[in-house]
Amino acid sequence: MSETGSPPSTAIIGAGIAGLTAGKMLGDYGIPYTCFEASDRIGGNWAFRNPNGHSSAYRSLHIDTSKYRLSFQDFPIPQEYPDFPHHSQIKAYLDEYAAAFGLLDRIEFGNAVVRAQHHAEGGWTLHTADGTARDFDFLVVANGHHWDPRYPDFPGTFTGETIHSHHYIDPREPLDLHGRRILVVGIGNSSADITVELSSRATENTVYLSTRSGSWIVPKYMAGRPVDKYGAALPFMPRRMFRWMVNGFAEFISGNPEQWGLPKPTHRFMDAHGTQSIELPLRLGCGDVTPKPDVARLDGRTVHFVDGTNADIDVIVYATGYNITFPFFDPDLISAPDNRIRLYKRILVPGMDDLAFTGFAQSVPTLFPFVECQARMIAAYAAGEYRPPTPEVMEQVITEDEQMYTGHVLDRPRHTQQVDFFTYERQMRVSELPEGRRRALAGGAAITQRARA
Repeated sequence: MSETGSPPSTAIIGAGIAGLTAGKMLGDYGIPYTCFEASDRIGGNWAFRNPNGHSSAYRSLHIDTSKYRLSFQDFPIPQEYPDFPHHSQIKAYLDEYAAAFGLLDRIEFGNAVVRAQHHAEGGWTLHTADGTARDFDFLVVANGHHWDPRYPDFPGTFTGETIHSHHYIDPREPLDLHGRRILVVGIGNSSADITVELSSRATENTVYLSTRSGSWIVPKYMAGRPVDKYGAALPFMPRRMFRWMVNGFAEFISGNPEQWGLPKPTHRFMDAHGTQSIELPLRLGCGDVTPKPDVARLDGRTVHFVDGTNADIDVIVYATGYNITFPFFDPDLISAPDNRIRLYKRILVPGMDDLAFTGFAQSVPTLFPFVECQARMIAAYAAGEYRPPTPEVMEQVITEDEQMYTGHVLDRPRHTQQVDFFTYERQMRVSELPEGRRRALAGGAAITQRARA
């Protein structure tokens, strides 16, 4: 509740999975809110061909996490879904979620927030695409972090065609990728999927795969079951034992990538995002994909690699990640240089009691239950049933959490938001939310409600 005892007027930016779960939980607590969505539909990244440009889904995309790990607690995923649903099924699941909880009526479609103006006395004025400006006490940012493509800065100039995986649809759209010499840069899940698709003999392509540091490639199944089903109990072990077991287990079933011509990772499995793919090792092993190390320089249509080899290339597909971007904020107020933004429990900015973020994490194994967990805290905070500690304590905890979650991983922009969901959820449920409730009952600082005419 606000300092006046009435619910704070609340705005949500974005109607992807994070915005939808935030809206659902706010509704459960009776908090009035308006969700602003640039698109004409919900789903964000999972809305294939989303008009707002925020979807990275390609036609053949299946989610890499099994349905047993991505289901919302209060809205189970349909059991008839396959182990690894297609993106169209994920979108249908989100549509059913929104319909079941009456979320669509609170969303203003086609009305993006173009500027979020913060006031020194607290609260926000949101300037939207329809030309209006409205005041809110509390702002929830859920605009996603997989929509602003990041490109590497290789020396030289490439005169062929380039595309980022964000814009890839299939071998015919937006580029005709048949009978071409193609270099895919990166070795994440999207890179693996696109490499496999473009290296099919039916496309008549010559495909190269360039990776800077290698990756552990883990199959989606083991002994007939999704691999992520085996790890449910492991997070309750001591963290050192947990890391030791997962590293050994994952690296054993992955095998040494050198056997397929890829560099052996210089890191343990849990020190970077692994790559889930059943087919990529097969394509490498069959010679349909030629592995290459990092790019040294570009020279017209010739790409030179750090091992001294080169290849003539027609098209480069960059599967090189994303920037975290907030186009509606003044960068001096909120920004994420090098994808770094210090958030308490990946939600709150110390010293700003009227702003919350949701979904800005690389949650392992998946983001779906993670944003649902975050939404519970956000709604409890808006309702006056949770309060964070002092800004000084928040800063200390942010540093401690960053060390716990990312202190062991490679220092790369794609790893700055790393979070282990099982540890995060248990801490929120067992300690953070109960302690926050005690702070609220003791009279902790509330969301400021601005005076309105």
